[in-house]
Amino acid sequence: MTATMRAERFYADTKTVVVEDVPIPEPGPGEVLVKVAFCGICHSDLSLINGTFPAQAPVVTQGHEASGTIAKLGPGVTGWAEGDRVIVAAGRPCLTCANCRCGDIANCMRIQLMAFAYDGAWAEYTIAQAFGLTRVPDNVPLEQAAILADAVSTPYGAVVRTGKVGIGESVGVWGLGGVGTHIAQLARLVGAVPVIAVDIKPEVLDRSLELGADYAFDSRDENLGEKIAEVTGGRGLDVAFDAVGLKSTFEQALGQLTVGGRLVSVGMSAQEPTIGPTSMFGLTQKQVLGHLGYQNVDISTLATLVSLGRLDLSRSISGIVALEDIATGIERLERQDGNPIRILVQP
Repeated sequence: MTATMRAERFYADTKTVVVEDVPIPEPGPGEVLVKVAFCGICHSDLSLINGTFPAQAPVVTQGHEASGTIAKLGPGVTGWAEGDRVIVAAGRPCLTCANCRCGDIANCMRIQLMAFAYDGAWAEYTIAQAFGLTRVPDNVPLEQAAILADAVSTPYGAVVRTGKVGIGESVGVWGLGGVGTHIAQLARLVGAVPVIAVDIKPEVLDRSLELGADYAFDSRDENLGEKIAEVTGGRGLDVAFDAVGLKSTFEQALGQLTVGGRLVSVGMSAQEPTIGPTSMFGLTQKQVLGHLGYQNVDISTLATLVSLGRLDLSRSISGIVALEDIATGIERLERQDGNPIRILVQP
């Protein structure tokens, strides 16, 4: 193994992205060195570059949806071996906050996010905590395994944990990109009916029907409310997911809820939506729930679902770019060129 590797580096002061040679990191106690096979390009990566998310480090390697093989074990690591196929968790608990001290590391109050607080996986190698790894079943391609670390597990957490979607509940999804597409698939998997896709692009709406939505409507349709009412027996939605995060999508989704319905806000932006008059909000007993991330056990659950053929992610990989061409991948996602679900980097 050479002493250096190629890695993308984001420089916060100039907001520039470069690929350069950096030292290969050495795994410390309880850590492993992972040779990266694939890593996704996520909208949150773009949010760091464009300044929507404040930088947490002056220079950082981006990328937080990674799969690969273990290249080296750090001191004290057991249960893993070099060559094991793994998915890297996209965050680390601080281990010092009140929740962590109580053993509730899944709800760490100061979670450190990979590619923001510490170096990520747009690189040939990355460091991971051994207890945060997930083993990849032999029949699951590493391309699909990579996106389980956020693009699929965050939707899983939104559907199962935050939204608590039940069998027979009606679900609407605003924005059928990388996150929204998987929300629709997972809502169907847990028994939601109907699953309604809402977007502005005809090709995205057509794709959503192919991937599991029962209905697909244009958000600009002045009769959207009537159409949702018609396919839900006049009730409206039990659960709405805003995977875009704009003021318009948030407020439109909230307006389509039935009495006691839940809006789960997953998408992020700097815009500031409102809930309208508090009198009506109280009378209709609606709930607005913010969602971020997942628990590590969710990745294992999803890997099993993919392995057994219950969850089909074969169409979720929209393209693969080389590490040296990372700027092209970023630009493609930013422009929504080809309406990608997920673009991957292959170091």
